[in-house]
Amino acid sequence: MRALVKTAAAPGLTATAWPDPTPGPRDVVVKVAATSLCGTDAHIYRWDDWAQHRIHPPRIIGHEMAGTVVEVGREVSLVSAGDYVAAESHLTCGRCFQCRTGQAHVCRNYTILGIDRDGSFADYVALPEEVLWRTAPDIPPEYACVQEPLGNAVDAALAEDLTGQSVLITGCGPTGLFAAAVARVAGAAVIIASDISDYRLGLAKQVGADHTINAKADTAEAMAAAIRDITAGEGVDAALEMSGDPAALHQAFRAVKNGGRVTLFGIPTGSVCFDLPNEIIFKGIRVYGVTGRRLFGTWYRLAGLFKAGLNVRPVVTHSFPMSEFAEGFELIQSGRCGKVVLFP
Repeated sequence: MRALVKTAAAPGLTATAWPDPTPGPRDVVVKVAATSLCGTDAHIYRWDDWAQHRIHPPRIIGHEMAGTVVEVGREVSLVSAGDYVAAESHLTCGRCFQCRTGQAHVCRNYTILGIDRDGSFADYVALPEEVLWRTAPDIPPEYACVQEPLGNAVDAALAEDLTGQSVLITGCGPTGLFAAAVARVAGAAVIIASDISDYRLGLAKQVGADHTINAKADTAEAMAAAIRDITAGEGVDAALEMSGDPAALHQAFRAVKNGGRVTLFGIPTGSVCFDLPNEIIFKGIRVYGVTGRRLFGTWYRLAGLFKAGLNVRPVVTHSFPMSEFAEGFELIQSGRCGKVVLFP
């Protein structure tokens, strides 16, 4: 089969022929219809410090995908050949305290598709049956393959009910944009989005943001004043921090009203200092950390959101044949894109 492989401890990927996968007793082989690029894939492509300590070549990367089951192991019972599926990228152990108490999304021993085992940047991928998600056939592959990162946005936005609430989203990368779309369909009253890119702020408007703030053009004081003006001096009910930028982190905590909540999804590149008494404790703020998706509660919720009218089409801005993968990674580096999808 054709595959994109991290063949050596160096920047880039190699497009090459690779042995077809074969299923174990409880595995299936999926013919990949579409697979999307993630920030994690970009780290591996650049071969930055994180990737150098995490990836052991050779490895087919990629973990956001949709396709059709073409072969099943002898003990498989959840899916059949011909099923249209997406996949959960976190493979949990099923044995740790978290897995045994309904918290598999924070399994202590999970492994990740495209990092710890060969992933979806290929014609075919072998997966355990328990990570597969049957997908409605009317969802095109370019949208079906982004259900995994969409799940992150669902958990971030809906850690608490947003109906009738004001929401600030700091960071309009793909997951931040997905969070805006989820907040809109979930009934948020006012959605404010901030980012350093006018291009991405334009996408935020398309998926439902009512107000946008350019964090590069405006000072922190001007941004805070704008948020106070939009919320009649109250501050927002919920802030979703999707960027990991230290300034955005502080903005999120300062913008939320007393008794509000902050959800953290963006990953800072280093340590971040907080004025804990004034930014969190004295305000009585509830803080949620989001990693991955709740298994499989988030996936069921996402299916319902699609039926309720969730619109993610504006977020999927570019698609390429898999052979043109370098153009996709260049777009991610430039920041002038939403989600980038590859077709084998």
